Amino acid sequence: MNDYDSGAERPIRLGLIVPSSNTTAEPEFREFAPEGTTVHAARMALESVTVDELDEMSHDAVRGGELLGHADVDAVAYACTTGSLLHGPGFDAELEAEIGEAAGVPAIATARSVCRALEALGAERIAVVTPYTADLDAKEREFLEAAGFEVVAIEGRGIEANTEIGALDPSDAREQVLAVAADLEGAVDGALDTSVDAVFVSCTNYRSLDAVAELEAELGVPVVTSNGATLWDLCGHLDTTVDAPGALFAEPSRHV
Repeated sequence: MNDYDSGAERPIRLGLIVPSSNTTAEPEFREFAPEGTTVHAARMALESVTVDELDEMSHDAVRGGELLGHADVDAVAYACTTGSLLHGPGFDAELEAEIGEAAGVPAIATARSVCRALEALGAERIAVVTPYTADLDAKEREFLEAAGFEVVAIEGRGIEANTEIGALDPSDAREQVLAVAADLEGAVDGALDTSVDAVFVSCTNYRSLDAVAELEAELGVPVVTSNGATLWDLCGHLDTTVDAPGALFAEPSRHV
């Protein structure tokens, strides 16, 4: 996180609502947030990334937005991918509206940010890697396909414990993406041809943003991560440029 002069204009304040066991979103945001911003988080109880716990966690979302409003943040992100797509299309938009009303500032939800990011990149056919179990991968596929994307592959690690997900590092994400790429039809010498428009690395607790530049160079297609899409989208509300890895950050954020 960048230092700022206490005598200068107040820094932009980014609000994050995160699962209590998430140890990645805040560090990645603070690493790549624009100069002159600070990051402030509210937490929702969650230890295992399961349908039942994610569903229960969502009840705390609006309260988190309200509490971040007390800190006079400038925009709020519900920073949980599966938590914002769990109930299918439209749930992400409902979260944005309800949190924004509670916080009194613009609000986004990661699942919807990912869709905005993929649309901004012109991606239609995507490959997805996750740390999740098969049932959550199925829900993610359904959500993305309902949003208009063709999911040509989705591969999870089968992990439930969120602290175990947070212990993964960018090299784990890189290896998982390359393994999926190697299995795809059209993979030639480690690169992907035009049969895939983009790769999405899902989960705000999966440290992967530092792997994006190398992966894009190797694969020849954009690589979007949950935290990357969320940061890009959140700062788009504030007309603030983000200097972070990947083709996404050369695109303007769109809010629909």
